[in-house]
Amino acid sequence: MNTRYKFLRLIDGKIKSNNGDCEWKIGEWKHEDKIDMCHSGFHCSKKIWEAFSYVQGEILAKVEVKGESKSDEDKEVYTDMRIIRAWKWQKKVSVELAIYSAELCIDGFEKVYPNDNRPRKAIEAAKKWLLEPTKENQSAAWSAAWSARSAWSAAWSAAESAAESVAESARSAWSAAWSAARKKVFTQICDWFDAHLTKLEKYE
Repeated sequence: MNTRYKFLRLIDGKIKSNNGDCEWKIGEWKHEDKIDMCHSGFHCSKKIWEAFSYVQGEILAKVEVKGESKSDEDKEVYTDMRIIRAWKWQKKVSVELAIYSAELCIDGFEKVYPNDNRPRKAIEAAKKWLLEPTKENQSAAWSAAWSARSAWSAAWSAAESAAESVAESARSAWSAAWSAARKKVFTQICDWFDAHLTKLEKYE
């Protein structure tokens, strides 16, 4: 039987779907007669990071799936699903992921914008919060994150403008390079999720 991943919410001590009122218990099969991508049925992904891109819940679940199904690029939907294992996903893990992801890209950003230290400061602020999760450090981290977001938006706009000004052949080369870099980063993030799975606290 196939296994997949999905993120769920933990509300008042109960595991629930992010949408709807479905309540989950480990080992208990759930069934829906009809499936429709993004609307009905039980959704999941092959990779943890793919599931995380849709729902950032407090519970990471490994599920078994069967029955009728439909597939998209990074998610699937089934008529039948059950949780076979679950872990607690805490805020600090999301912060660790954000730091790791940012550090994968920071060198490239600073090569293009050597005088813009906003993303670097955001990474440092997030690391400080992990060591000392005080309200003061949390506030500083949020401020730094918003500043870094502004830097990212400006960089993206500049990249789009540059792409629009090049010839079609150069545009194709730029697109290929971007796709390769994107695939490499996503592979590294996927490996990060797999490595951290053994570090998560099990939900029982």
